[in-house]
Amino acid sequence: MSDKPRPKIGDVKGWFYRTVWEAELAALPRWHAMSLTTVRIGHAVIRSVTGEQLTLRAMSLVYTTLLSLVPLLAISFSVLKGFGVHNQVEPLLLSLLEPLGEKGVEITTEIIGFVENVKVGVLGFIGFALLFYTVVSLMQKIERAFNHTWHIVRERSLGEQFRDYLSVIIIGPALVFAAIGIMASLLNTAVIEMLSGIEPFGFLIKTGVKAAPFVMIVGAFTFIYMFIPNTSVKLRSALIGGLVAGVLWNVNGWVFASFVVNSAQYAAIYSTFATLFLFLIWLYLGWLILLIGASIAFHDQHPEYVTATRRLLRLSNRMQERLALQIAYLIGRDFYHGKTPWSGDGLAQELSAPMDATDIVLSALESGGVLARTQSDPPAFLPARPLDTTRVIDVLRAVRAAGESDYLNPGKLPSERAVDTIMTEIEIASEDVLSSKTLKDLALSDDASCTGSKPTAATLKE
Repeated sequence: MSDKPRPKIGDVKGWFYRTVWEAELAALPRWHAMSLTTVRIGHAVIRSVTGEQLTLRAMSLVYTTLLSLVPLLAISFSVLKGFGVHNQVEPLLLSLLEPLGEKGVEITTEIIGFVENVKVGVLGFIGFALLFYTVVSLMQKIERAFNHTWHIVRERSLGEQFRDYLSVIIIGPALVFAAIGIMASLLNTAVIEMLSGIEPFGFLIKTGVKAAPFVMIVGAFTFIYMFIPNTSVKLRSALIGGLVAGVLWNVNGWVFASFVVNSAQYAAIYSTFATLFLFLIWLYLGWLILLIGASIAFHDQHPEYVTATRRLLRLSNRMQERLALQIAYLIGRDFYHGKTPWSGDGLAQELSAPMDATDIVLSALESGGVLARTQSDPPAFLPARPLDTTRVIDVLRAVRAAGESDYLNPGKLPSERAVDTIMTEIEIASEDVLSSKTLKDLALSDDASCTGSKPTAATLKE
């Protein structure tokens, strides 16, 4: 027997922390750095699943899916009927529910029966509006889950939702089935049939046909990760998330199919409810995989969030004011020099600050009438009014008043003369110092300020 003592749990955690988190990636070989980056992202994603409500959001999406599935398919079915490909909806559902075995066939038959019984022409205006509402509510829930993963506070406006959601609901299915039809037509051409008998083309074609479903799943996940979050997502990050989600989807299908085959005892216990339970579990795992892929895409695009411990964002008043002034300076400076307006992501990267922090300050400045959001995609920020009439004190007041409401603001607190006097003196002092200082002065300040150099102690003393 070895006399070497067994490692304690604390020692293992310490070794893991030193090996994974204390290593300088820039000083390591490329393969080693990529391996550690993968482990770090995996650790952050697992932490997101266990502690950041991903599981609860997946459960919420299961409930919304049950309410919205039939209306969603009914609308898509009506659109596809115009293209003459509505008969392919049932085979697609069967392939998605294939891991459920015979239960999948049963569920598909029931869903298609419900869809065929929905007569859009006889629903009336209220029925048609409710049909669309249930579908839009599903899309809103998905967007909120993705925005939470991406640390995005602002949702799409009503007009943006109408435009973007309809494109997914109506145009998306038509494009998917058109791609499937084109692929099937190409495989049946005489050229492909001739090449199938010639090696190695025959092997490559067979391999491509077998890999096509996986490629389509990865493509669907990648499209969702790029489209659904209300921010600009890089193709590389979305593709990485889609690839991992596609692998998890296939593994989950294999494991779930094995579980269903050996679940005769559960069917005996739950009787007819067994089909419903299996369907609910399948939906939950599917949504969880989708959210895990979104978390991977987010952490790949924003490595600053890949930390050893969970980080809670708490902005001090001083930090909010400093961020507000620096944001106002950057936007005003580039506005006067005719440069491209700043986006939220661009400001976060320029200031080396988390998106959560810059979003909080940008929302405050927008609500305070200092900045205005453009209609571009992604949106950028411009001065809401002339900079020569916008004072620096207005920027500070905007962030100081952020979060106040009609039921919670300084006016709702009991009046105390001593406190009121101090607050008034602070306001008067700030007004005296900054009343003549405008954002134009800040944006067109001297070269030392433009380069970001900090004032010395002697300068502050003067």
